[in-house]
Amino acid sequence: MKNYYAVIMAGGIGSRFWPVSRTQMPKQFIDMLGVGRTLIQTTYDRFRKIIPKENIFVATNEVYADLAREQLPELSSQQLILEPIMRNTAPCIAYASHKIQQLNPNAVMVIAPADHLILEPDVFLADITNGLRCAEDNNWLITLGIKPARPDTGYGYIQYGKSAMVQGFRKVKTFTEKPNLELATTFIQSGDFLWNAGIFIWSAKTIIEAFQKYQTEMNEVFKEGAETYNSERERKFIAGAFVRCVNISIDFAIMEKADNVFVLPADFGWSDLGTWGSVYELSEKDYLGNVSSSSENIIAYDSSNCMIHAPKDKLVVVKGLHNFIVVQSDDALMICPKDKEQAVKEIVADVKAKFGNKYI
Repeated sequence: MKNYYAVIMAGGIGSRFWPVSRTQMPKQFIDMLGVGRTLIQTTYDRFRKIIPKENIFVATNEVYADLAREQLPELSSQQLILEPIMRNTAPCIAYASHKIQQLNPNAVMVIAPADHLILEPDVFLADITNGLRCAEDNNWLITLGIKPARPDTGYGYIQYGKSAMVQGFRKVKTFTEKPNLELATTFIQSGDFLWNAGIFIWSAKTIIEAFQKYQTEMNEVFKEGAETYNSERERKFIAGAFVRCVNISIDFAIMEKADNVFVLPADFGWSDLGTWGSVYELSEKDYLGNVSSSSENIIAYDSSNCMIHAPKDKLVVVKGLHNFIVVQSDDALMICPKDKEQAVKEIVADVKAKFGNKYI
């Protein structure tokens, strides 16, 4: 286990959970499901079962450093991978990989978002352990693919080839970004597509070789910092390094180009908790299909299939409302049909255009 590492990605803003998720307090630092632990704490708790606590790192924007320390006091300052500016996932993963390789040249790591829900954690951890072992023994870039339950247009898809399984893994054929419904339906019917969960496993050596091959300029930037990693000079170096990097995801930068990508088909009760609708689907409902964040201050008359969320000190009363999302924060209220929830990002953009950052 000493060679096993985890990097929890916790840098997003979670704008689709507006108005609760805000720039100053994004969803990964909120107890979105009312379980007593925030999403990042729950993710940390899972990995703690198979990875030494000193080998668990959190990658986030430097503005969230204090939040991360407050919620995960077990972390040392060296276990925080702080991004000075947002540059998507590829630069962050390159940085983390070089930093961890400096600590342990034999490191094998799992990269996972902080804000996903796993309903069957034991199955998840078994799959992660299997992936870490295979990444230790093979020059593979591994991703986890979720067996799709429906033709969902909110996820990216991974197609695997027809070759036989190798230790439960399939060779990846193509990646596809979020498709329209017709294409997603075709994917499901074909039987060789999986949802892209954004969870990756590889050795530090293998991913750095991939960066050198497919993102040479970016890799050279982080190679220059070899003498500064895990020292007091690291943060100053990173401040200059990130501005030299392009804004690109790990999928576009590496995964769609590499020829040594394997996928592990998985089924452990996964949701990316990407929208209020996903929280609704996963939450306990009353006999009319309503989900409320509290029974004490939310009253619903003649209403069904609604997602209603509000602070405990706010009274919310709805009547004659069906299939709606009603979310109130301290200073904002959003009422939106459930089937229009993908428009929340547009709503946030409009609010920002009209009021600046006051409500963002």
